[in-house]
Amino acid sequence: MEVISGTLGGHLARRLVQIGVNDVFSVPGDFNLTLLDHLVAEPGLNLIGCCNELNAGYAADGYARAKGVGACVVTFTVGGLSVLNAIAGAYSENLPLICIAGGPNSNDYGTNRILHHTIGLPDFSQELQCFQTVTCAQAVVNNLDDAHELIDTAISTALKESKPVYISISCNLPGIPHPTFAREPVPFSIAPKVSNQLGLEAAVEAAAEFLNKAVKPVIIGGPKLRVPEAKEAFLELANTCGYPVAIMPSAKGLVPEHHPNFIGTYWGAVSTDFCGEIVESADAYMFVGPIFNDYSSVGYSLLIKKEKSIIVQPNRVTIGNGPSLGWVFMTDFLNALAKKLKKNNTGMENYRRIFVPTGVALKRDKEEPLRVNILFKHIQEMLSENSAVIAETGDSWFNCQKLRLPENCGYEFQMQYGSIGWSVGATLGYAQAAKEKRVIACIGDGSFQVTAQDISTMITCGQKSIIFLINNGGYTIEVEIHDGPYNVIKNWNYTALVDAIHNGEGKCWTAKVKTEDELVEAITMATGAHKESLCFIEVLLHKDDTSKELLEWGSRVCAANGRPPNPQ
Repeated sequence: MEVISGTLGGHLARRLVQIGVNDVFSVPGDFNLTLLDHLVAEPGLNLIGCCNELNAGYAADGYARAKGVGACVVTFTVGGLSVLNAIAGAYSENLPLICIAGGPNSNDYGTNRILHHTIGLPDFSQELQCFQTVTCAQAVVNNLDDAHELIDTAISTALKESKPVYISISCNLPGIPHPTFAREPVPFSIAPKVSNQLGLEAAVEAAAEFLNKAVKPVIIGGPKLRVPEAKEAFLELANTCGYPVAIMPSAKGLVPEHHPNFIGTYWGAVSTDFCGEIVESADAYMFVGPIFNDYSSVGYSLLIKKEKSIIVQPNRVTIGNGPSLGWVFMTDFLNALAKKLKKNNTGMENYRRIFVPTGVALKRDKEEPLRVNILFKHIQEMLSENSAVIAETGDSWFNCQKLRLPENCGYEFQMQYGSIGWSVGATLGYAQAAKEKRVIACIGDGSFQVTAQDISTMITCGQKSIIFLINNGGYTIEVEIHDGPYNVIKNWNYTALVDAIHNGEGKCWTAKVKTEDELVEAITMATGAHKESLCFIEVLLHKDDTSKELLEWGSRVCAANGRPPNPQ
């Protein structure tokens, strides 16, 4: 019997749909054009052209945050090296992302030919070498016989390790049928990860003993909680143990803030009021999925002791100075531990004793210039289960961190990598994936200047996000770490720029606000008459109007950056 073969391009397109990708962000180039034809032909896929590769990568990052996996397609080397920075950011934030590059014709491999889009050497491995350090797997497909295995292995590695992968596809192969690409492909599945049973039991036993003899233990969620089942297991544990629950700053949005035991963000000296005191005075703390870096530790100033801590990583549990057990997976560990912990409310009772609600209503004079804390008071009132917040690197980290998220309100920012300009692409990608939510993005003027063009793609896609462009005349976060003339940037007429990009095609509305009354009016319009449009609100603020947390954090990070060399 004759089996009708599918093509490599068709197989790759179908695999993307099977793993949950319905939108692919791309920039065309001659090496990927026939592959793009196959992606366009797949009914379950929507190809979205971006203004540049960096933004396409950031959009795939934002999409993966909402959907669980994202994908982008670029061309050989000139496209690949442009998208590299976004892929590195996704790696740092543990996001599964499929980065596909159109590669040279398969006949050119192993020859001395010099191709365009390369650095002028007959060696085509430069792009691959760059990607090896920022992806968990790489596949160079220049032969149809093993293409099926290479593609499937790369995709399943991305999902298993929750990291980006790189797949290069020779430009002459996507349309050629081959018997390995059956019309009805084998369904895609990934073998489950199973903990080492003895290790798991030992870890749970030791952790339960450690926590049950503590007087006032607490638990703190970290950014590696992103694994879907781990979030549920963490919540189950929080429900049963009664301990206070805090989050590290980069875990905001991964733990529900309406939980009765939620006490806020643990961020050392810039923690939520009363949260840092409860965590640092506890006699046992369990960090679940933490990343401790100089930013999250506020210039290495956390008052945390190793002997009092349990560190739960995605596949390892370390208890105090004692045992450290590998091949114990986070979800299995949390589920088993929940059954062994005695309920202990002491930490929560202490928190309630010291907690004083912030009671002073913000007052202002008529026509007084807008202040940043008033702006965020109004953003707080906009939030619901149907919204999601995207916070750009900068003072938006600190201001958005203070927002209380209603149940199911999304929240994303990029703390580990901290690449300014990330949020423009991420807003595009997140809004494309989470169509049921209205995205509210808070972007500083300095960051916006890096990636502004892809407002264009948001309008093309008919998105209705609300962007608050916070215009305070420069790189304010850098000013607070170390000031200099390089932190002042050219002021743009941002609303006029967005109007020019809009150019009468699609739905887009802009406003410039200087006072609270103008802000209230703009928000009323954005959530009322213009709720079906992309809304861009430029907020003019004083250059020194920052959160108190940024001032404290900036001076500590500055001190950490400026440490003199240790004497040899």
